[in-house]
Amino acid sequence: MKSSNNLGRGVGLLFLLIFVMGILVYQYLQGPILFSDDFVTTAAPNANKLIISVLLGCLSGLFSIGIAALLFPVLKKHSITLAVLYVAFSILDFVAISIDNTSVVAMLELSKEYVTNVEVNKSVLESMAPIFSQKHWWTHYLSLFISCFSVFVLYFAFYRTKLIPRVLSGFGMLAVLLMFIEILASILGEGISMNMLLPMGLIQLILPLWLLVKGLNTKWLDANFSVAG
Repeated sequence: MKSSNNLGRGVGLLFLLIFVMGILVYQYLQGPILFSDDFVTTAAPNANKLIISVLLGCLSGLFSIGIAALLFPVLKKHSITLAVLYVAFSILDFVAISIDNTSVVAMLELSKEYVTNVEVNKSVLESMAPIFSQKHWWTHYLSLFISCFSVFVLYFAFYRTKLIPRVLSGFGMLAVLLMFIEILASILGEGISMNMLLPMGLIQLILPLWLLVKGLNTKWLDANFSVAG
């Protein structure tokens, strides 16, 4: 029981760090700069913020893989397929985040060239800015789209195993579906409402707090595994 609580709290801490880093990256360090109309002039002066955001993004992806690795021995007791899928999708998430970060770095380098090189034809760089911005939009939204798969597998596994209360895992699956619908609609050019992402933000805060306080409930899983054995 103590080991499962320690595992749950460790996973909860990693989830909380991912949540905090996401807020920092997209609301403060990166979002206000790269999603502005004049990123070509504002990115270079904020180079340190963008570099930190890239490092934090990569770190959050690694933390996600770490969570999948920590939960693998527990989830495989119920379903090796779900355990493997969660690890695989977490790795895919990291790849998507890395690709998104390359577009961030590309926008930063374009801005540096525009601001620091007085000999460059700035009209050419200005004409390239919308292309770089659109590329970042695509990599960012595709990264969000891909993240839906790992998160859904996690909450589905939690629902099946009762490692957390089913009301939380059920709400998590609903939140993922709402996010999936909104992100897919946005990619197709028919965005519905960004408010559909709010339930995901809420459950991604509630989950780590629950795990930090309660840990994982492995009683039901261990009992069923013992009977099966």
